[in-house]
Amino acid sequence: MSISDKDLDYLSDSTEQTSTRFVTFIGPSLKRFDLAVTTTNRFYGKKLVTDLQAGKTAILGTDDLEEEGYLASVFGLTEEEEPELRSFLNQVLGDPHFTD
Repeated sequence: MSISDKDLDYLSDSTEQTSTRFVTFIGPSLKRFDLAVTTTNRFYGKKLVTDLQAGKTAILGTDDLEEEGYLASVFGLTEEEEPELRSFLNQVLGDPHFTD
């Protein structure tokens, strides 16, 4: 059975211009990070961070970086690798902003 467009109940459908930064770096653990950091008007100022090797994406702000073990859980990192990613993300993520 195939589903047609008329069978879908869209809750949201919009298009916007975004900016994506692609960055590759290696930290002291010698783990290679290949990331895409997308800035969008959605998500209250948080950014979409994608691990291009693992195909995992998270919506992150600086407040998320303070949660111990969160990055390791989302991106499958070791205790040694997590601070390396946190250090980089602290440099590129802005503070989230909340609107009414």
